This record gives sequence, structure tokens and C-alpha cells, in this order.
Amino acid sequence: MPTLMIQGTTSDAGKSTLVTGLCRWLFRKGLKVAPFKPQNMALNSAVTVDGGEIGRAQAVQAQAAGLEPTCDMNPVLLKPNSDTGSQVIIQGRALAEMEAKAYHDYKPQAKAAVLDSYRRLASQYPYILAEGAGSPAEINLRAGDIANMGFAEEVDCPVILVADIDKGGVFAHLAGTLTVLSPSEQARIKGFVINRFRGDIEILKPGLDWLEAYTGKPVYGVLPYLVGFHLEAEDAIDSRQAQKTDPFRVVVPITPRISNHTDFDPLRLNPQVEVTFARPGQPPPPADLYILAGTKSVRSDLAFLKKEGWDRIFQKHLRYGGKILGICGGYQMMGKMIHDPLGLESKPGSSPGLGLLDAETVLEPEKQLVNVLAALQMNSFPSVKGYEIHAGITQGPSLEKPLIIRSDGRPDGAVSQDNQIAGTYLHGIFENPEGGQALLKWAGLPEPKILDYWSLREEGINLLADTLEKHLDLTAVFQALEGLK
Repeated sequence: MPTLMIQGTTSDAGKSTLVTGLCRWLFRKGLKVAPFKPQNMALNSAVTVDGGEIGRAQAVQAQAAGLEPTCDMNPVLLKPNSDTGSQVIIQGRALAEMEAKAYHDYKPQAKAAVLDSYRRLASQYPYILAEGAGSPAEINLRAGDIANMGFAEEVDCPVILVADIDKGGVFAHLAGTLTVLSPSEQARIKGFVINRFRGDIEILKPGLDWLEAYTGKPVYGVLPYLVGFHLEAEDAIDSRQAQKTDPFRVVVPITPRISNHTDFDPLRLNPQVEVTFARPGQPPPPADLYILAGTKSVRSDLAFLKKEGWDRIFQKHLRYGGKILGICGGYQMMGKMIHDPLGLESKPGSSPGLGLLDAETVLEPEKQLVNVLAALQMNSFPSVKGYEIHAGITQGPSLEKPLIIRSDGRPDGAVSQDNQIAGTYLHGIFENPEGGQALLKWAGLPEPKILDYWSLREEGINLLADTLEKHLDLTAVFQALEGLK
């Protein structure tokens, strides 16, 4: 089936954004296209319509293509839990925790899952836009590769190589990447895209001419640096936000395995709110609301917070009438104890929590993966929707006052008796216009405005597609997709 793969010279070169923009461009043309990433390494994930877990970037690409995300769009997801190990998720389901060597040995089975998902997508959609991971020039990972050229060679698809000029060295990145590839892989690259350019294109033109002459490959386009552009980050924390006058201050401590920090994008984009990601070793800035984020390793990140003195910071904040919200792993940390009897995240054992809620959590092997529709138990009980991704069960007296009631009647989360502390397993809660407004009012913002995050995300996707139409040779790109060039 017509398949085009976007690979990058580095991580964060623009692969995800280019695939997203191309998905929306093809969708506008009335063509059915599916995004596909064979292997992803990220702690930002989403729950699919078929009840699995994939990288959040692929969920956004599905939105750009007018689709609900499915497990086949990202058949292998690696969620790091240490510098050398990850949870391995195959076709939406957690398989095991593996060290790098063990995963390398497992790659033949992972490859089979990748090809199975690809073929299933190809049977449903006439066009596939695939995204690589990292760089195809990582020579140490070439054996058994399923993320970049290994996949492209297996399914015999063309490749476009994208590089980020804002990092510097863009011509060396493109020419050098091409040089280290095998002859068949070099032939697979049909052209280049240069991303995040600032300045006068005429000054860049001699370099473009040299690159085309040196490599024999065309430059399909130079994409400008988009100021104020928003697209959810695949993994890196996006802390950009406009200057705001007298904002409501939200502070989120950064832990080593923080996950799903896209939860805070609606707050960053809110003109009334300033979000600060507090980095290790730095004194925390003043806050109206502290939020404890999700984490892939709840007990180790809890120990990290205590070592950094956050337990004392939270207690002082509460004494002065401040509010604290915990989401997923952050909610688990708020309780009295976290138990990991099976050693799912590290060595078996238990850890005292922050003691902010009268509750305890037991980590269990079966992940809870579910899209949720619920009613927030505050103000006028606004409807909220989001998703749960967690491996723990939380119980205790504090849960008798839940934060939300799901549409199936099940309660979730907790609110303290003094109304200063709240926790929930629901990711994406601030994406809901009325729900986000109600939470900010609870947190102390007197007159919060409604923010329609879905529309903001659509604006970003459409801006990206508009930019591609203006700056990219889309005729040549489509010919590459069709296998005509």
C-alpha cells in the first residue's frame, strides 16, 4: 500500500509535526490516511478507542487524520523507568519491564507485532504516513532495527528526511546521515525537509543548492519557525507560554519519570494562568496551586520529592490556605502508603506517602486503560472526559468524598474534608472547558474563563497544514507517497 516514512536526523527534528501536518493535508483532500509509528519511546501516552495504550503523538496525528486512535497506530511503545530499562507495551498492552539488552533480544517478536499492525492498517486505509524514531544514523541500533530503515526496508517504502536548522549544523546533519546509510537505504530517501528556519531564505539558498548537488536529492521545502504554535510534545516538557499580567500561579514539580505532562498544556495556554515546571535543585517559586503529575515510577519519584524537600513545601503551602491537586501517580503519592508487593516498578516493598489524603495504593500488574466520561463533583457538576492509565488501586476513607463520578456510577479520586486537597486518576481533566473552569475556581482563581482546548489543538493542526501548503512541494511529496518518484 502507498506508504511514506518521515525520518529525522535527530530526535525532535520535526518528524511528529510533519506527519501531523501531512495527515491533515490529506484529510482536507478527502483522502483516508492513517498515522503509524512502529516504535516509540515516550512517557506521554493516550488510551485508544480499542482500549490500549499508544504514544500521545500518534493520538494527535489520528485527530489530524479525522480518526479515533487505535493500538495499531503505535504497536511498540517503550516507557522508560530507568536509564537502562523500560516497560514494553506491545499493541497497546504492557508486556514486561525489560532492560535494554533483553529488549534487543526481544526485537524479532516486536518486529512481528509491528508488521502485523502495519498490514492491518494497510488493509483499512489507502495511505499510511509512518514516523521514524530518533535517527536512522544510530549505527549501534542498526541490527534488528524496527524503528527506522529496518521498517522501511521491510515494507519497501520511500523516506523523507527532516532536520532542525534551529539546532545548527543542518547541512552536516542531512549529508552525514545520508553518508552512513547503506546504498539501498540511501536510495530510499527521496528528499529533504528543513524545519524551524528563521531569517531570509535567500541567504540560505546557496546551502540548499550545495546540498542538492552534493547528495543528488531535492529539498522539498524549508519550514519556518512557528511562533506561538502549539502541538502536544511527544516526550519533552514544553514550558513555553506568553507573558501574562498578574497570572494565577500553578507550579508542577519535575520528577525523574514524570509522565503525561501534556495534562498541563491547557493551563499553559490559558491567558489567566502561569505554569512553572519546578526543576530539581531550584527553590520553588510562589504558587497558588501545586499539581503533582503522573509518573512511570511512583515510589522512586516519591522518594525524589521527599529528598528535594517537597513534603515540607506542601505542608507550608497548606498552612497558608493553598491548594494541591494530584493526577494519577501524583494522586497515589498523596496517600499514606504505596505498596508494590510484586516489585512491578522496582524492588518489592512499601513506601510512606505524603500523608495528604487518608488512602493507600496497591500496585497491581493489570493496567487500568479506559476512556472516561464523568461528572466533576463541584460547582454545577460539569461533565468531563479523559482517560485513565495506571497500575494501582487506591482505597481509604478519603475516597468517600470523590472528585468525580464516572458515567458507569463508579467514583474516582478524593477531596479532603477541608477542601484544600484533591486527587484523581483522570488524565486530560483540564482539557474540558467547564471542568477546567470549575477546577481553577476551586483552586482559587476568582473568575476563570472557559478555554476550549480541543479548538486550540485544531488551530495548531490547521496552522501546520497551512504552513506545509505554503512552504512544501506537496506535489513531490504526494508523488513520493504514491511511489511515483
